[in-house]
Amino acid sequence: MRYLAVIFGLLLLAAVTSDAFEVMLLPRRLRRTLRPVRIFFRSSWCAWTSIARHLKRGRRRDAFLSLFGPLSMVLLLLLWASGLIISFAFLHWAAQGVRSVSLLSDFYLSGATFFTVGYGDVVPKTSLSRMLAIVESGAGLAFITVTISYLPVLYQLFSRRESRVIQLDARAGSPPAASALLCRHNDFEAMPELSDLLKEWEQWCAELVESHLSYPMLSYYRSQHDNQSWLAALTAILDTCALLLTGFSGVRTFQARVTFATGRLAAVELCRVFHLKALASATDRLPPDDFVQLERQLSESGLTFSEADSAEERLRTLRSTYEPFMLALSRHFLLGLPPWMRGEEEVDNWQRSRGGAAAREIFDTAPALPE
Repeated sequence: MRYLAVIFGLLLLAAVTSDAFEVMLLPRRLRRTLRPVRIFFRSSWCAWTSIARHLKRGRRRDAFLSLFGPLSMVLLLLLWASGLIISFAFLHWAAQGVRSVSLLSDFYLSGATFFTVGYGDVVPKTSLSRMLAIVESGAGLAFITVTISYLPVLYQLFSRRESRVIQLDARAGSPPAASALLCRHNDFEAMPELSDLLKEWEQWCAELVESHLSYPMLSYYRSQHDNQSWLAALTAILDTCALLLTGFSGVRTFQARVTFATGRLAAVELCRVFHLKALASATDRLPPDDFVQLERQLSESGLTFSEADSAEERLRTLRSTYEPFMLALSRHFLLGLPPWMRGEEEVDNWQRSRGGAAAREIFDTAPALPE
């Protein structure tokens, strides 16, 4: 029986330490094997979303889903700590031989040693168990230290991701729409600034792949507003690049091309991280009637498609390379995809504050400063 306890303790210790080391310290490669942390997030997210689907769509449901990211991280840390304590408890029980009073006493000894409490009422009684206690106390201190340093890194990555999402409010609306992003820049003759913006989002997409591959739990952290999300922002940028690649008269497309490639790579890699298959949408995000309206809206802003007769088909081809992946991510995370065009009565988040409408009117009509 004690040999089995040693085998079980060592296997559990190896599983927990390797999983915690890979998540918190080791930048990970994309693997198709299911690690314990992925099993944990997949099972807990399925249970969480099954409850969320019984709630009405809106702020209450979004608030409930937003709790999953922080709570799951706390639970994951507790599970790691519990796994280490249990594994050492079995090793203590086997190491103390016939002198061990009971397995429950060894659980107590393991917990007190792991958190370096050291009451002294239960102590290791053999040389092997004393050595094991020293190893466990070191592991406990290392675990606490790594956890304290790990959480700030995680929230720093979340903050960097969300800062770009918030910036889209004034440029593309909330939720962000590709037509609004293009029209607002072209109305103020700021297409060069749009190219600079797409370059920044190329960097954002690369950071999204790196951070969410190493820390997949970041994907479950939601934005502060229910009409904003990292997925909606990524989709809006891809929509914008797709429109630019469809071809506007007199508009260069190089930056849109490289940003589109990086954004599409982010969508594909994230689907592989969470083992999601590309999905075909039951409803078209941009049906023919909406495309005509989109074309009219862009034309009124001064953006006309080159070779307009085949523009819709070219855009549909580009959309087919990324929309199935965005739809898979949308269904998994219960995050809505943004529209191609904003409604006439929709306002930005900052405009919803007191005096926001008046401030927006001044903002839109203010003359540009001379360079």
